[in-house]
Amino acid sequence: MSSVIATTAAPVVAAPTVSPMLQRRRWAALTLLVVSGTVNYLDRGTLSVANVLIQKELGVNTGQMGLLLSAFALAYAFSQLPVGLLIDRFGPRRVLSLGVAAWSLAQVVCGFMTSFTQLFIARLALGVCESPQYPTAARVTANWFSQRDRGLPTGVFNTASMIGSALSPLLLTVLMLTYGWRWMFVIMGVAGLLISAVWYLVYRDPELVPLPAADRIYLAQDANPAVRGSALANWGKLFRFPTVWGMLFGQMGLSYINWVYITWLPGYLEIERHLSVKQTGFAASVPFIFGIFGSLFGGVVSDWFAHRGVSPINSRKIPILTGLVCAAICTVSASMSDNVIVCLAFISASMFFSYTAVAGVWSLPSAVAPQNEVATLGSIQNFGGYLGGAMAPAVTGFVAHSTGSFTYALWAGAGIALCSACSVLFVVRRRIMPDAPLPI
Repeated sequence: MSSVIATTAAPVVAAPTVSPMLQRRRWAALTLLVVSGTVNYLDRGTLSVANVLIQKELGVNTGQMGLLLSAFALAYAFSQLPVGLLIDRFGPRRVLSLGVAAWSLAQVVCGFMTSFTQLFIARLALGVCESPQYPTAARVTANWFSQRDRGLPTGVFNTASMIGSALSPLLLTVLMLTYGWRWMFVIMGVAGLLISAVWYLVYRDPELVPLPAADRIYLAQDANPAVRGSALANWGKLFRFPTVWGMLFGQMGLSYINWVYITWLPGYLEIERHLSVKQTGFAASVPFIFGIFGSLFGGVVSDWFAHRGVSPINSRKIPILTGLVCAAICTVSASMSDNVIVCLAFISASMFFSYTAVAGVWSLPSAVAPQNEVATLGSIQNFGGYLGGAMAPAVTGFVAHSTGSFTYALWAGAGIALCSACSVLFVVRRRIMPDAPLPI
């Protein structure tokens, strides 16, 4: 084990002082990423909240609803492959503003769909257009924070997924019960269009901002050198490195277990635990609140190890491995509980630990990749994640439909998470250095 994760202590590295301008700029960027990421998750959560009503109105069964929930993740997964290249080529400002505007229009369109097929296509479009959000966040963090200080900001921007997921049952249920599920989609789409405009007007990369020389030295500290050559050729080269595949399969299991809850938790509480729609609106938000704290905890722990001499890769692997294993144990425990409160407590613990792992996962690309390919590697990693995310709702829906219970579906999620922990532990070992010889 010691050869895989080395935690040998080293002298604590003092954090350098940065200018107030740099502090304001980077935390303003993070704030906007949290806001856009929150809306990103609110938009993808509208179908989960309206699950039962849409099934009744459109006449779809549980298995078909699983396909509708998977449509987003499937489109999102395959869009990850080109979107990282686009972000590294055209920059976070242009790509994310266009992405937010496009997914907001797709969200509005969802509110006007009248059949399973139409809604399936609209959800595919939503998945394609939402794809720039998290690779952009990884690139922005790499741009504005030094290597040793990226764990906490990564944890911060990842709280958006939990904030959005926590607000979804509360906010979206109120909108749905007040205006109907169709207007719920439209209102959220309009909100996204406003955020797109704000991001484009406010965000700038560091090279376009007049920073002091000391700040530029800080940003370059411990940074991986930039890689030479064409972006497309380097993108293909990344797949030749085992570390990339370890990250891809590691993210796959993490996203799988998260998407079981993101897409099916409201339905699970109503169908399996017999809660009302109003009760579910509150209960389904609780685990995601714990996920917020898990994401921040994972980021802080990751930076704590980095500042104490643990290598950039291993300091990110520790919260990933701990989070995956503990989330799997808590998920199995939740499925075996007869008491709904105890079940909800275990699900909350699972979300805390899984998002501890998420913070580590999203700080890995900047620890592994050349500086100008962070978004590219992050998108490849996220491609694997959303293959798992695409499978989770469909498999969960069909297993629940065929067995009459969600128990085996939850066990499957726990098992896949443990397999991904093994992938991270044994395969993610080395940085991908620029112009390194291809592995044989």
